[in-house]
Amino acid sequence: MDAKRPPPEWAQARERFLELVAELRPELHRYCARLTGSIVDGEDVVQDTLAKAYYAVSMASEIPPLRPLLFRIAHNTALDVLRRYEHRHVETMAEVPDIAPQVDRVDPEIVRAALGSFLALPVAQRSAVILKDVLGCTLEEIVESTGATLPAVKAALSRGRANLRARAASPDEERPRAAEAEERAKLAHYAALFNARDWDGLRALLAEDSRLDLVSRAERRGPAVGEYFARYADLRDLRLVPGTLDGRPALALYAPRSSRHPSSFVLLEWRGDRVALIRDFRYVPYIADEVMLERATFEPDQP
Repeated sequence: MDAKRPPPEWAQARERFLELVAELRPELHRYCARLTGSIVDGEDVVQDTLAKAYYAVSMASEIPPLRPLLFRIAHNTALDVLRRYEHRHVETMAEVPDIAPQVDRVDPEIVRAALGSFLALPVAQRSAVILKDVLGCTLEEIVESTGATLPAVKAALSRGRANLRARAASPDEERPRAAEAEERAKLAHYAALFNARDWDGLRALLAEDSRLDLVSRAERRGPAVGEYFARYADLRDLRLVPGTLDGRPALALYAPRSSRHPSSFVLLEWRGDRVALIRDFRYVPYIADEVMLERATFEPDQP
């Protein structure tokens, strides 16, 4: 059975809210992806942030300024995630240095830094550097988003930049461990069925209680998940390529098939030989934009 759907008036209000924040979402994702060190985990934080922001706005007598609200919620939400999974990187702001040179200017070297590089920074430094050098926020806006004092923000920004430069000058760290061969084989089999347009074969891979998450659009469960492939059956000029995204097995969708860059991504979770969860990011196109900015973030498997 389909998951219980919200009342029409709730869904309409949510759609209006999403329209209001649509232009901010790519920028919000850039922040969350670098704060978590993962394009996919960053989108999870964005989704959680939007849910919290929608509730806050619905409870307010009038709509507050959305940009500072969203970044403040995203910052706190990401910190909650990092505290659960990454204790060593979560710390209070360091003491203020006597001199914090040029903190009011954007550092172009930081803008070009790889996404994973930010993960090596303590979260206070990471947040300040991303907001300033990647998103171009003012120091005052960083204070508003993070809740830190202005001197603490200057300290974190100065030290974060220094740490990133030192990291860039050092040898690359060992790459994340590759997925097991068995999981890669299952991913390649799924892609082969998709590219052969064997929709019945793909439906046969679904577990009875499989779930579908069309990120930011809809969720389905059980037999309704099989209807998911009808959308792709209507399209011809596309292909799936198995590979690695953020160090995890993933499928990249190329549309048109001759394109050099993916247009969206699909993640699968397995239960034995059956697909338990499909996460399709086609309705959040800024994910693919972020991958284009992050060279080699998606690595196709070798045929």
